[in-house]
Amino acid sequence: MRDVAGSRTNGALTGGAIRIRGARVHNLRSVDVDIPRNKLVVITGVSGSGKSSLAFDTLLAEGQRQYIDSLSVYARQFFQQRERPDVDRIDGLQPAVAVDQSQGSHSPRSTVGTITEVHDYLRLLFARAGSMACPECDQPITQQSSSEIEQAVAALPVDSRAMLLAPLIHGRKGKHAEVIETARKAGFVRLRIDGLAYPIEDVPELTAQKLHDIEAVVDRIVIREGIDTRLAESVRLAIKHGDGVVRIVYQTPEAKAAAATSGANGAAAYNAQSGWEERLFNTRYACPDCKVGVAEVEPRTFSFNSPYGACPGCDGMGVVEAFDPELVVPDLSKSLAEGAVAPWRSATDAGRKKRFDIVEPLLTSLKVTIDTPLADWPRGGVQKLLTGDGKSFAGVLLHLEEERLATKKDDARGKLDAFRDAIRCPDCEGTRLRPEGRACRIADQRIFDVGAMPISEATQWFAGLVDGAAFEADRLPIAEPLVREIHRRLAFLDKAGVGYLTLERSADTLSGGELQRVRLATGVGSGLVGVMYLLDEPSIGLHPRDNDRLLDAIRDLRRQGNTVIVVEHDEEVIRAADWVIDIGPGAGARGGYLVAEGTPTDIAACAESVTGRYLSGAERIATPTERRITTRLNGKAVATCPEPTLALRGATLHNLRGDDFELPLGKLVCVSGVSGSGKTSLVVGTLARALARKLSGAGAKPGPHTALEGVEHLDRFVEIDQSPIGRSPRSNAATYTGVFDEVRKLLAKTKLSRQRGYKPSRFSFNVQGGRCDECQGQGQRKIEMNFLPDLYVTCDACRGARFNRATLAVRYKGLTVADLLTRPLEEVLPLFTETPAIHAPLEALVAVGLGYLSLGQPANTLSGGEAQRVKLAAELGGSSKGGVPARTLYLLDEPTTGLHADDVRRLLGVLGRLVDAGATVLVIEHHLDVMRVADWIIDLGPDGGAGGGRIVAAGTPEHVAAKGTGPTSEWLGRALGG
Repeated sequence: MRDVAGSRTNGALTGGAIRIRGARVHNLRSVDVDIPRNKLVVITGVSGSGKSSLAFDTLLAEGQRQYIDSLSVYARQFFQQRERPDVDRIDGLQPAVAVDQSQGSHSPRSTVGTITEVHDYLRLLFARAGSMACPECDQPITQQSSSEIEQAVAALPVDSRAMLLAPLIHGRKGKHAEVIETARKAGFVRLRIDGLAYPIEDVPELTAQKLHDIEAVVDRIVIREGIDTRLAESVRLAIKHGDGVVRIVYQTPEAKAAAATSGANGAAAYNAQSGWEERLFNTRYACPDCKVGVAEVEPRTFSFNSPYGACPGCDGMGVVEAFDPELVVPDLSKSLAEGAVAPWRSATDAGRKKRFDIVEPLLTSLKVTIDTPLADWPRGGVQKLLTGDGKSFAGVLLHLEEERLATKKDDARGKLDAFRDAIRCPDCEGTRLRPEGRACRIADQRIFDVGAMPISEATQWFAGLVDGAAFEADRLPIAEPLVREIHRRLAFLDKAGVGYLTLERSADTLSGGELQRVRLATGVGSGLVGVMYLLDEPSIGLHPRDNDRLLDAIRDLRRQGNTVIVVEHDEEVIRAADWVIDIGPGAGARGGYLVAEGTPTDIAACAESVTGRYLSGAERIATPTERRITTRLNGKAVATCPEPTLALRGATLHNLRGDDFELPLGKLVCVSGVSGSGKTSLVVGTLARALARKLSGAGAKPGPHTALEGVEHLDRFVEIDQSPIGRSPRSNAATYTGVFDEVRKLLAKTKLSRQRGYKPSRFSFNVQGGRCDECQGQGQRKIEMNFLPDLYVTCDACRGARFNRATLAVRYKGLTVADLLTRPLEEVLPLFTETPAIHAPLEALVAVGLGYLSLGQPANTLSGGEAQRVKLAAELGGSSKGGVPARTLYLLDEPTTGLHADDVRRLLGVLGRLVDAGATVLVIEHHLDVMRVADWIIDLGPDGGAGGGRIVAAGTPEHVAAKGTGPTSEWLGRALGG
């Protein structure tokens, strides 16, 4: 083990090692460290000490850079080039794979199934081993004979015009010159390409990057007597060249006349607008009742990211943006005159009368007036108000859609958009797929049925398919390996603690910890050996009960012959490590040293290590001797909530069971429960949204609930999440908290500034005049290096100061504006003791453990936990300036993310200050130290997914530990010393 001075107290490492020499990335102080290979290694230390700089910005960056450098110059242009980290040497480096907390670029199209690639295996399984049914009548699909195809064509109305087509290419990229040439040699004189017919000698050159459909025109006929022989020959020829598939494009006499009247007719316009219709016949797949042919299914038939599988109504999203009936009619007890139809509320009197005139026919037919409460309307009256009566009244929803389309002003459109929401697609009922993809089954389950199962349930279902009894004998050789691979991946996901998730769950709704564990499944499923995996706090979002399952999953990676390096603060994970590297001893400029390395026992014995002192028990977060709430232990798991309270009743979003959620105000309240128990659904998806709408009249639609009571006790609601405080390098903690405005005012009041006539804007790097013109206030210039990484060099003019020489001549207490922006907060704090508008926010930033940051540190370099603490400090600093946060509810979702135990102690002190000032602080948290310090705990469970959604305990920590029935009670009892 090494301390800060570099002494070694344990024996040399055995086996191979990754040797780092002279690492100086960010705040690392020329660190030398050996990391044992094929072991579970934890890098720990206080927040900002340099852990991520060592793991990700040094090891990962160099591993990826070396890999990219091994590629050809041509291949390198397709990768983001990585700059070589500032390190003397790294020996023994393995190929690096990072599984971090970043959400990346996941869109609502990304799901748990697509991230883990399980959905790809599912698509292949259903395409090759599924049983098709008719999309219309759900009957099993049978083969169609050529005679049945002939009869169907001959049954068209007399004088109908028809084209018999043989599909050659369907939805494939390329120029397809060889296909066109083959058709020419086969004697075809016409082709239909992407819906348009061409003489084969006039076929245009196709764009290689676009998807194309190519069909040979076998025959063009008019339906009348005496064509049987010709039709039979044409059908036979189409079946031969179309590989069993025949497409008929026809136009009835009536459709032809209608098209001619509308002017839509045309020789090449074979589409619905010109009266042409299509039918597909397949000698392999057809419904015996509907006589409808179905194209042979392919893996893309089951892809909602492909135009050949996605529902056309919602483009594969499963939801559509439309006016939500519940938002348009929020209160059935009111009449139309009182504004029960919400978009009418803001209308002028003249506009309101005009709009009510639209519904007058409906009111007359229902025998009601605008003064009649909607609850007193005849049965079905409100539905008619919304969707119309099918006769004289088209419906409010349709009227609103038309008004929105006609509205050109953004503000007017924005008011209408407040009543729109994502609702389930009526065409695919939220399944995202076309009818063909919804009609295929395996063991009576469709692909979206499997996607809707919790992963733990899906794992069991696939375990039942492993014996192959659900498949026909000719399909078993294809199905068996696919089933085994899917089961293996699902089993790992369940083992990693996310068995409550479903494969259809959108990736952008996952927490950082959930997403990281989902990505782990892909890493294990790849079967790689000799790889260095880097994980960033994988325990985030996990209840202590599930830590063992996560550790087993991580050990699986190690057992495969990989090195697993984990950046982590969780005590259990640290104790489970083979080797621990402690970086510190402090944060920022006070960190960046190798404090200690060795086994967990070695670290606990190191007096210089803050981590070691918490491991040994020398330091710990104390349990309060007195709480803000005293509850007599009764025989009930849910104690009586003290007044005043905020109550959410009947919440049923996702797996919630409608239990009453009562929150004591003016206290520190913790919502706990195992992963998937319903915490986020209850607090974020329902309570936060309902509260925001009550207090501000706007916001996203909350989950279903029956009532929200006690809002009159609150004036403000603030959700402090981990989203970035700014995405531009010009944004920073100083601009976010408003401190920089006050600093610029101070600089403008100095004697030299007054003499030169400088205004506060002179000291802004976003405005011309005071900033450096060469780098536009960036402090550095980017030099593009073609196939090498872009090179950033310090600006020659300002030498990184970001301001010009005249501006830098102005000093406040001996420091220029550049000095103030680059010094750590804890260093500049004493300079502003006489300026409360600056001192209070800076003091709050230091109090939440961010004293190591500089005023000008770009916002896009802050972690999610740091961004959350900046927001918290902004609130705390505001209260210090006189804005008492009383009657304010603060919501924080897992605020201990990225925090060392010593930083958690600081955070709890800050939260306590907010509560003492009169605010209510509500946290969603698993951290046992937070639960021990909380005034009140509301525990959900008892399990995740379908086994959760109930409030199993509520009360003080002591009450929950003694009376609760879920796993939280057991773990909390241990933490309290019970």
